Amino acid sequence: MTGKCNIVFGFFYLVLTAALGPVMVNNLADISTAQAGKQSAMAPLQLAADSDFENQETLEPMTDGEIARANAKALLALNTQLNSLVPNTAIKGGPHAHGNLEALLNIAVGLVLLVLSIGTRFKQAISVIFIAGTLLHSGVLYLGVVFGMGWAFTVLGTGIGPVLILLGLVLAGIASAIGIPNKAK
Repeated sequence: MTGKCNIVFGFFYLVLTAALGPVMVNNLADISTAQAGKQSAMAPLQLAADSDFENQETLEPMTDGEIARANAKALLALNTQLNSLVPNTAIKGGPHAHGNLEALLNIAVGLVLLVLSIGTRFKQAISVIFIAGTLLHSGVLYLGVVFGMGWAFTVLGTGIGPVLILLGLVLAGIASAIGIPNKAK
């Protein structure tokens, strides 16, 4: 029964974290719009720089105000473009990648637990450690990054989750060493 819990949890959690892929694709339109805005704001600044900051209409040197306005527009457009990248980067590097990996780890551990000849309590401990580690690592990332619940980082942190997953891997290795029956002939 213990391995089954990890397998079921792993598949449902994989659906939850894999669903972030379409969310990231939807953000591509915002990124493309911001990129176009950056290009149109940078073009006049590039033209001014190429012409030694001469006004193209009057061929007079640009005033400090004209240069400042061109710089400000370019910087704001660049900032907008960079900010449009933040959600995708945060999702991709956090809950999406870690969640998918941890879901697959739960499925793998669940399958291993089904065939091991070890005590039930040892199996249950490994099972609980993996599920708790997943929820306290990528689950917290999911709450904080996807849903914007910054309190999750403060209250739950993300340090204990990876430690639990590593502990679970060590315990699963020990359980495998002692619980896989030898079928030598």
